[in-house]
Amino acid sequence: MPTLITPTPDLATLKQRQQATWASGDFHVVAALIVPVAERLVDAADLRAGARVLDVATGSGNAALAAARLGARVTGVDYVPALLERGRERAAAEGLEVELVEGDAEAIPFPDSSFDAVLSVYGSMFAPNHARAAAEMLRVCRPGGTIALASWTPEGFLGALFETVADHVPPPPGLVPPMQWGKEQHLLGLFGDDVAWTHRRRTFTFRFVSAEDFVDTFVRFYGPTLKAAEVAGSALTDDLLALVHGWNRLPAGGPVAVPGEYLESIGTRR
Repeated sequence: MPTLITPTPDLATLKQRQQATWASGDFHVVAALIVPVAERLVDAADLRAGARVLDVATGSGNAALAAARLGARVTGVDYVPALLERGRERAAAEGLEVELVEGDAEAIPFPDSSFDAVLSVYGSMFAPNHARAAAEMLRVCRPGGTIALASWTPEGFLGALFETVADHVPPPPGLVPPMQWGKEQHLLGLFGDDVAWTHRRRTFTFRFVSAEDFVDTFVRFYGPTLKAAEVAGSALTDDLLALVHGWNRLPAGGPVAVPGEYLESIGTRR
């Protein structure tokens, strides 16, 4: 039997496409829904007032703002300028001092050991090169510092959503799925013995007035589903609607509550 060779994806080209994807729609609309995840993560990480904190792939600043509310000195980095601008508006509205800078999770623009804590809430997991993103988080975190992650699990609703999208718009061959960051073993493989982890599976519940409103919001504002729907059309939206109905834990025909499992990972940099 001939050996099957999995193609190596062009990560540079893929990153450009991803950047355009996350810049489409308005991710902040979805990010605003999941603010409690960031609040929970910074508390679980036991961040200290005055600590130097970096939020990687900050988006519109959920974790950066949550850390700033604890009195930390916070920097957020992301490669979508429009989201950074939204984060600045939010910081100004709350009177919080947060530095938000343009940069790549795979090439963080700061020197080694610059931060006491490095965070990412559903951010670094979407970098095409997982190993590089993990190495950069390690590099900028000082020894003895904290690395804290919130990552959707492959078994949870977001894992099912991305599988549904992939059924209609397959990802490039050879690309490691982002939901792998939601597996303890994958993080061990990425960070090795450089981090001592404590993991906990948690749930964030998405709440909408209807399944249709849920799907409409994600197709209009969430880049990955917006771009996929542009290609797949109603076939995808119909499947997403069925997915939401299947995961909804409330009685059919009214508001929906969809549990999204994620892995909360708190680590100490050795």
